[in-house]
Amino acid sequence: LAELESRFKEKEALIKDLRDSIAGLNHRLQENRAAKERVKQRQADIEAQKKECQRWESLHALIGSADGKKYRNFAQGLTFELMVSHANRQLSKMTDRYLLIRDEQQPLELNVIDNYQAGEIRSTRNLSGGESFIVSLTLALGLSRMASRKVRVDSLFLDEGFGTLDEDALETALETLAGLQKGGKLIGIISHVPALKERISSQIAITPLSGGKSAIVGPGCSRVTGSG
Repeated sequence: LAELESRFKEKEALIKDLRDSIAGLNHRLQENRAAKERVKQRQADIEAQKKECQRWESLHALIGSADGKKYRNFAQGLTFELMVSHANRQLSKMTDRYLLIRDEQQPLELNVIDNYQAGEIRSTRNLSGGESFIVSLTLALGLSRMASRKVRVDSLFLDEGFGTLDEDALETALETLAGLQKGGKLIGIISHVPALKERISSQIAITPLSGGKSAIVGPGCSRVTGSG
């Protein structure tokens, strides 16, 4: 009996040790689960920070620079894109040959798609005088359209350029300007092209005189004499 009691106590002690070990393991398992949850949360936080970092890196790549040049170019590019859009609307009224697009390498430079040359993309630097005049006119009209959102633009003055146009281009340009005049805009043209004299009713003529002087004749012009 004494031997059985001794063995019983040994087994009880062993069971107690095993229970203590199990309790310790359960505690470690709970700590491990909690640690895994913390790691999972931190990984989620890291992924969120990575996405935020990527967003700022993309923004930096787009407009970030120490001197602010990238941002200026980006902002100017948005305005330039809008102006080109307005200019193309005016250009489509004048001819179906050209379409203005931004240069892919130089976003603030212009190219022209020539639909009469199988859609060839040409630099505006390679345009003829007449083509350059039409493009410049449409850009000016597009710019005035943008400005008119906040400031009313009622006047447009053109200095030369008509002499480089062929007969058809000249006719198209004059029709466009006539349409603007009917829309309430004041159009002023400075030119030596004789054909314009036949198309423009209100004219101010400047006639050179001797002694480096000139005479101005036309509506609203009067001779000014100096008082002694």
